[in-house]
Amino acid sequence: MLRAMEFGAAGLRILDQTRLPSRTEYRVLKTPGAVAAAIRRLAIRGAPAIGVAAAYGLALAVGPEMTLGRARSRLAAAAALLKSARPTAVNLAWAVERVLAEPQVAAAQDSAALSQALVAIAAAMEGEDRAFGQSIARHGARLLSGVRGVLTHCNTGALATAGPGTALAVILELWRQGERPAVFADETRPLLQGARLTSFELGAAGIPHQLLVDGAAAWLLAQGGIEAVIVGADRICRNGDVANKIGTYGLALAANAHGVPFYVAAPSSTFDPELARGDLIPIEQRAEAEVLEVGGRRQAPAGARAWNPAFDVTPAALVTAYITERGIVRCRGGRLVWPEAETPAGEVLS
Repeated sequence: MLRAMEFGAAGLRILDQTRLPSRTEYRVLKTPGAVAAAIRRLAIRGAPAIGVAAAYGLALAVGPEMTLGRARSRLAAAAALLKSARPTAVNLAWAVERVLAEPQVAAAQDSAALSQALVAIAAAMEGEDRAFGQSIARHGARLLSGVRGVLTHCNTGALATAGPGTALAVILELWRQGERPAVFADETRPLLQGARLTSFELGAAGIPHQLLVDGAAAWLLAQGGIEAVIVGADRICRNGDVANKIGTYGLALAANAHGVPFYVAAPSSTFDPELARGDLIPIEQRAEAEVLEVGGRRQAPAGARAWNPAFDVTPAALVTAYITERGIVRCRGGRLVWPEAETPAGEVLS
């Protein structure tokens, strides 16, 4: 399995995803600022992955030789910096707040103990995300068993998480279990995460697949044969609205028009009970150059401008089900209902 990151004595070692697939290049990040910069420029990306990276970024803020006051001051500054790196994916702020809220952080009596606690918490969160991905894959494979063809968007595999992934992990699990659905992946403009990263992961796993331009997805669904669309998520609101990579909303509309189930795979950390609905989600606007250029070479004429939202919002009404580590979540009457087998009486996120 590919690994997006690995923490060690030298710092946080990441696979620079801006270089894939032409170059497999690793970078070692030694400060919270370097982690935040890597998140902003998408060297490390994917909602679960940036959450785990931020947790390790907090650990990099504290050295065992600092005074405790200095260590706590640096930790607070790092938390603010990391939370601001990207606004849409809730996992980022969630991870930072979770680390700060851990009892070991408050209880540390010196910077050495605080440093040790931060590393241990981040490592536990990494292990948790890996386990979540494995569980999502199993639940999703049961739900999608028997489909003849599946379409996905953007990148949701090991490169986007600390484990096997979310939506792409479901597809990989289907193949691991001996099922052979035809696999299609949108290229995902403007930064081509589908073409560069999803195809890279599928190829590494030996799974045949076909890429298509984003604009061809609706026509592919019209041809028949695609029996499931599965995507990841960067934030899921209390009412089930989903923020995900730009292009997801159009894909959900097309799937709905052609009677194809539309699934969202995400860990519970991606659900935001504090946000009531999708129009309240902050949508990241990225640089115009990402649209005006391809591979660093300008494609649009001089003077052309670009509108470049990184994400869109898919209404809950278009989502068939949400695949989580705790099982299959449904939206009923504008409320997310968690599986009763996992939460007695069916916990409602509200």
